[in-house]
Amino acid sequence: MNIKKVLNFLESKFEEIFACVALVIISLCVISQVISRYVFNFGITWTEELAGFAMPWAIYMGAALGVRERFHIRILVGVRSLPMFAQYIIIFLGDLIWLAFNIFMIKYGIDYLELLWERPTISPSMSISRFWPETIIVIAYALMLFRLVQIYVKWFRDGRKGLPGC
Repeated sequence: MNIKKVLNFLESKFEEIFACVALVIISLCVISQVISRYVFNFGITWTEELAGFAMPWAIYMGAALGVRERFHIRILVGVRSLPMFAQYIIIFLGDLIWLAFNIFMIKYGIDYLELLWERPTISPSMSISRFWPETIIVIAYALMLFRLVQIYVKWFRDGRKGLPGC
């Protein structure tokens, strides 16, 4: 298999893969917990914790997918009713605020991870450091930042036709 095809596939499906894997993990944990409690009369303690760790991964990867596909909250009907210059200003301003927010979250996410690394908190059922599941904060906001920049690179490369990513 061609490496370029694999990289293109990962670039176009990265968020979906991680979000779907996280959702499958959540589903399997919940189903196994229900079966073990109601069929076998005992609970599996680590399934709830694993589902709780997988939930933010699914949510944040879905948010990154929203940025990549430009599905995040935006009222384009109202924006498109404005003159073209005003449309550009509003879209650019919104994306600039989003870019700044991503940088803010990456910076403070790294600070948070440093704190978790210095003062490890061990999860009770799975006995792993909470540092590892919490890395999604930095990973997701970095991915969202990357996808936002990627939208503008593609927009410039395509001759700045229409609004970026729309």
